[in-house]
Amino acid sequence: MYHNGQLIVHDLQFQDHHDHHVPVQIYCGKEHSDIGFVEHYSHVFVKVNNVFYNRRQFTFVSRPGY
Repeated sequence: MYHNGQLIVHDLQFQDHHDHHVPVQIYCGKEHSDIGFVEHYSHVFVKVNNVFYNRRQFTFVSRPGY
């Protein structure tokens, strides 16, 4: 189980969020960029809302119950 606000950084965490349809919130620095479901991920990018986000540039946060 993931907690609201928990950082998502590992492949297994992205896979869990994808498999269980748990939303993630995306930040660029401290600024909110997007929120949605993981459609696809790789070691470089995470696709949310048909947009590819670079895992090195953006921060991903778990938002269960959103």
